Amino acid sequence: MAASSTFSSLLPSPPALLSDHRSPPPSIRYSFSSLTVPKSPRLGFTVPERRNLAANSSLVEVSIGGDRDPPPSSGSGGDDKQIALLKLKLLSVVSGLNRGLVASVDDLQRAEVAAKELETAGGPVDLTNDLDKLQGKWRLLYSSAFSSRSLGGSRPGLPTGRLIPVTLGQVFQRIDVFSKDFDNIAEVELGAPWPFPPLEATATLAHKFELLGTCKIKITFEKTTVKTSGNLSQIPPFDIPRLPDSFRPSSNPGTGDFEVTYVDDNIRITRGDRGELRVFAIA
Repeated sequence: MAASSTFSSLLPSPPALLSDHRSPPPSIRYSFSSLTVPKSPRLGFTVPERRNLAANSSLVEVSIGGDRDPPPSSGSGGDDKQIALLKLKLLSVVSGLNRGLVASVDDLQRAEVAAKELETAGGPVDLTNDLDKLQGKWRLLYSSAFSSRSLGGSRPGLPTGRLIPVTLGQVFQRIDVFSKDFDNIAEVELGAPWPFPPLEATATLAHKFELLGTCKIKITFEKTTVKTSGNLSQIPPFDIPRLPDSFRPSSNPGTGDFEVTYVDDNIRITRGDRGELRVFAIA
């Protein structure tokens, strides 16, 4: 299904693109397979939200034009323009990879290079006095760990694939810098034998977080809450008990950490303690 999206908030202002800024800037169109995010006021572009959680992707047209005023500059014009273009490049690289689930080795390398360029241009991240930059609900656009064909990435998790009736929907991180709540939220569809419909559910993995140093975040798992939807939406949410530490596998200690290597009002890049590269957009 085709859709039109606007990345205008990520681009330099029209006077920087045209000598006569009274005329509308040109429109540039890209087409690629995508499974990314719906419109976000802070993100400034729109692509179709996925309702059917099946694995096949849809064709998306991204239009870059001047139908929105760009955000005010927060630094030197040249740096802002470079960062805007590098953000657009990274989003273009990861948009057709189904959050990384269909990423090839070449795709992983391209995403790594694009992320490195943006991280270098943005400079070191210091959250000591800017922790509120993490506040909000962030949608996962890409995870290099998902190329392992496991929903847990490099950690234990459900496998994915044609023979496994588990399909991953949208994935979010919800961060509250005041309560120090850090929730990983995943929409999952579980296949069922005919003639029963698939089971749709949202799993929320609740954590607490703390800042270590300037940009490292440590999270500690607390509980998992499951809420069914679709035909079983009338079932109230229920918690899955946490395994006692003595029964917890050594590969899943219940804690983890990652570094925030780039963050602004609408894009966040993190590097996990097992080498995972993740890209988020504000929801």
